[in-house]
Amino acid sequence: QVQLVESGGGLVQAGDSLRLSCAESGGTFSSLVIGWFRQAPGKEREPVAAISSSGMFRYLADSVKGRFTISRDNAKNTAYLEIDSLKPEDTAVYHCAAGMRVGSDDVFTRGKYPYWGQGTQVTVSS
Repeated sequence: QVQLVESGGGLVQAGDSLRLSCAESGGTFSSLVIGWFRQAPGKEREPVAAISSSGMFRYLADSVKGRFTISRDNAKNTAYLEIDSLKPEDTAVYHCAAGMRVGSDDVFTRGKYPYWGQGTQVTVSS
């Protein structure tokens, strides 16, 4: 059974940077598409980034382009989300998700990911 554990969140100031990690166990990491989603208080969970199983293809939501970078290290069974120039509106719980059969048209579709982590809280103060 695939298990995902996020880490790296915290309380930061506007303009700071963070690197979130998503560690996978129990599956074949190199076969999994990884997505990052975030959920702010009172809002729907929204996609922010995704990366193909090989790492060759990377996808970013329009709202985060230029500040977010997604990457992965298949040798370490870990995916990363780097966030630069953090803004108060980035405050949310960040979740990583994994799936084997996630086509390029579906990388931002929550229902295509059967495996989810518990999330890591990112709070940005102004």
